[in-house]
Amino acid sequence: MTSVAPSPSDLTVIEVPVSHPLVRPLLRELGDEYTARYGGDAHQELARYPDEEFTPAHGGTLLLLLEGGDPVAGGAFRRYDATTAELKRIWTHSAHRRRGLARQVVIELERTARERGYRRVYLTTGPRQPEARGLYLATGYTPLFDTEADPETIGPLPFEKHLAPADHQPRP
Repeated sequence: MTSVAPSPSDLTVIEVPVSHPLVRPLLRELGDEYTARYGGDAHQELARYPDEEFTPAHGGTLLLLLEGGDPVAGGAFRRYDATTAELKRIWTHSAHRRRGLARQVVIELERTARERGYRRVYLTTGPRQPEARGLYLATGYTPLFDTEADPETIGPLPFEKHLAPADHQPRP
């Protein structure tokens, strides 16, 4: 079966609080995925940061991509420092993978971070998530680790990307 990337007009981007009912599939699947890859109860990792850190009032956001009103992908960022947003919880619904949705989520998060004055994006991904590592490398992130080393010997894999100011973006 061949997947076709959705056109941007097929998707709606919404900003919601972590408590919104449409976020539940994201959190449930991420927790299940992390538990399958790393063992233990990874749902605790998702509760590591207070929900308010992902609100505009605290320098963050949580975005969902909706298709036909249903969440198909999403992600968030929180304030890492005064000029840096930290990406968290990048997710694509298990029934909608291999469509380029995670890339679209990252683009939307970067756009929102840039609009809110951030100049840098930072993130970490787990060593057992090669698809996430590939996504960040493909979208222009600089690895802050030895890419030749065994990821299992590194632990969380850190990346960064410097953002051009919003007024310096090329016009479509």
